[in-house]
Amino acid sequence: MMGNKKKLQQENELLEEKYNRLFSENSQIRYELDELKSEKKDIENKEEEIKQLHNSMRALKHDMKNHLLVIASYLQKEDVEAAKDYTSKIIDKLNMIHSYIETGNSLMNHILNEKLAIARKAEIQIKAEVENLSFERMASLDFSSLLGNLLDNGIEACMKEKEKELIVQILARRDYEVIMVKNKIEKSVLDSNPKLISSKENKEEHGKGIPQIKSIIDKYGGMSDFYEEDGYFVACAFIPAQM
Repeated sequence: MMGNKKKLQQENELLEEKYNRLFSENSQIRYELDELKSEKKDIENKEEEIKQLHNSMRALKHDMKNHLLVIASYLQKEDVEAAKDYTSKIIDKLNMIHSYIETGNSLMNHILNEKLAIARKAEIQIKAEVENLSFERMASLDFSSLLGNLLDNGIEACMKEKEKELIVQILARRDYEVIMVKNKIEKSVLDSNPKLISSKENKEEHGKGIPQIKSIIDKYGGMSDFYEEDGYFVACAFIPAQM
């Protein structure tokens, strides 16, 4: 009787061990499947963005002959001012058609191209300097929230200004991976809202998402900085490349 009980106990332990192993394998497979789905979604987003860019380029190429004929007709009439004005409009249209930003980081590609497309539609002048950085220490959700909030704040603040200019820099600085977003300002934001608090009484756009930005940066042992320099409001995130 005791022997049967011991045998059943051993079989139960083996079954439990097998169950735990299968559960672990199943969890790993589910994780890998989720990763593959995420990668597939990133690829689809990238393909759609590139497709839209190519469509814009084809449309512009198709129209260019007509544009040149219009300019030539103005010049034949010696209407130089009209030719200049028309040329300026074509240049503005060209500036609206941007090159796809390729960083080597699919998530960063998607966020940058999506947000900067919104900025261009709002007629915001954009300058971008982006290095091939991985931000591999950060979870995708955290990185997306951090970069997305920084860009959203800068874009929304630009929309309130007469001179709409946004500068985005993603660079390696010593032991840090740095995200810096600057937007042109006519008057100081920090003078009226030094703590960058967003409320119904004070609707400064820079206050939106600041606590979340700081929380994410703190989570990874990084540093944040918000200051004004040379007519720009500057928001910086410093994420240590290594622990």
